[in-house]
Amino acid sequence: MSKNILNKKSISFLEKYLNNASPTGYESEGQKIWMDYLKPYVDTFITDSYGTAVGVINPNAKFKVVIEGHADEISWYVNYITPEGLIYVIRNGGSDHQIAPSKIVNIHTDKGIVKGVFGWPAIHTRLRDKEEVPKLDNIFIDVGCKKKEDVEKLGVHIGCVITYPDTFFILNKNNFVCRALDNRMGGFMIAEVARLLKENKKELPFGLYITNSVQEEIGLRGAEMITQTIKPNIAIVTDVCHDTTTPMIDKKKEGETISGDGPVISYAPAVQNNLRDLIVKTAKDNKIPFQRLASSRATGTDTDAFAYSNGGVPSALISLALRYMHTTVEMVHKDDVENVIRLIYETLLNIKEGETFSYFK
Repeated sequence: MSKNILNKKSISFLEKYLNNASPTGYESEGQKIWMDYLKPYVDTFITDSYGTAVGVINPNAKFKVVIEGHADEISWYVNYITPEGLIYVIRNGGSDHQIAPSKIVNIHTDKGIVKGVFGWPAIHTRLRDKEEVPKLDNIFIDVGCKKKEDVEKLGVHIGCVITYPDTFFILNKNNFVCRALDNRMGGFMIAEVARLLKENKKELPFGLYITNSVQEEIGLRGAEMITQTIKPNIAIVTDVCHDTTTPMIDKKKEGETISGDGPVISYAPAVQNNLRDLIVKTAKDNKIPFQRLASSRATGTDTDAFAYSNGGVPSALISLALRYMHTTVEMVHKDDVENVIRLIYETLLNIKEGETFSYFK
């Protein structure tokens, strides 16, 4: 396979896909963009009532393999509008309150996008000996109104979802930067795997279910639902993990994984050892650089949902080392993106129909 996997069409799709907001529970518009790109490379699609989308190759095959990412991004909900027209919020997923002050936001209403800003007291007015830090109960959004009624006239109401408008760019040639790389990159990478299989005319001996799950950020809910629909025999999940070389991260607690040093292969109870060993062997055989990460108890990704479903599904996790998770400047390295794609692709070519990965052969 060519070393350079991504092309202009790939990057154009990635930019369009990332720049569209897909907050948890409201992923459908992003799913349509994803399905439109994937359509030439699959035989059919499955969708469910909550918005998970699955592109299927060989839909009539009895043996089913899933490759999966999640489509949703963290966001906020309008929770309370003060009489003075300021908006207080609650999380929709793991939104970071500390990055909120001075950020521009998009409030999604039936009338369209309403712009707002997270306000914050000026440095001159704060008590220097007792600085308030941003907390969920003191961050607020200003939409330029002085009364609650004026806010409501804009179409803003309790329950409106709020996202950041930050868009995709490339930093220093090789670093992709945007909000929602967690985990729109996963959906992008599995779509690229499907593209490569088609372009390289690879015939798989099993059904491949390219799965873009919803609602991961609030507890793996989309994966919990779709695994019951697909009933897969094997699942390979891709998500993000931390680049732990940036400041204020304790490697003794978080391990050492580095952006640019290759895909991260996870070790955890939910990860089936024989499937993981096949992935490691595939990486070594194809000279794909990789890193290792241990997770105590749970991976915290959709891997857990697939693994513990349907009586147990052999599952594995391949992650992308990411800087500044759950901020608007999440960052991944282009080489890692291509190597995750390559590793999933080559692993699929090594899976035999009917393989159980049993420990008791």
